[in-house]
Amino acid sequence: MNSELAVLAASGATTLVSLMVTDSWAHARELVGRYLNRTGAAPDTFEDLQDARTRLLVTDATERERIACEISRRYGDRLRRLAEADDGSDEALRALLTSLQELSAATADSWRTVDNHISGGVQHGPVVQSGTVTGLTFHTHHVRRTDRQ
Repeated sequence: MNSELAVLAASGATTLVSLMVTDSWAHARELVGRYLNRTGAAPDTFEDLQDARTRLLVTDATERERIACEISRRYGDRLRRLAEADDGSDEALRALLTSLQELSAATADSWRTVDNHISGGVQHGPVVQSGTVTGLTFHTHHVRRTDRQ
């Protein structure tokens, strides 16, 4: 096994898994799909990729890192085998990795801080405004009030 190829595949898989939980997933999926088609991957590989993403998204925060490592290892092995079967050429894998890393960097640059203010009414706990919330933990201090009405 070519060690450089193994490193490329592992890096590509890690970047791919990190993109699974971002808004850039559709673009990443398209890039990987092109690579899978070019290398003649089994048709179920793409479906398995979608299943892996779903599994990662529904996993609770305590298990997410373990699941991400498992998926990353599995896809690192797959990408390496596909690249080796492609006449040992690592150029297509290198191009995929570069594209995924650029996408990941663009995703990281696009994070914005949101600061919401609530006025009016009484809130006795956390208020969350979001389309999707995953892996969120609230740490609150409950104060027993004797003057509640």
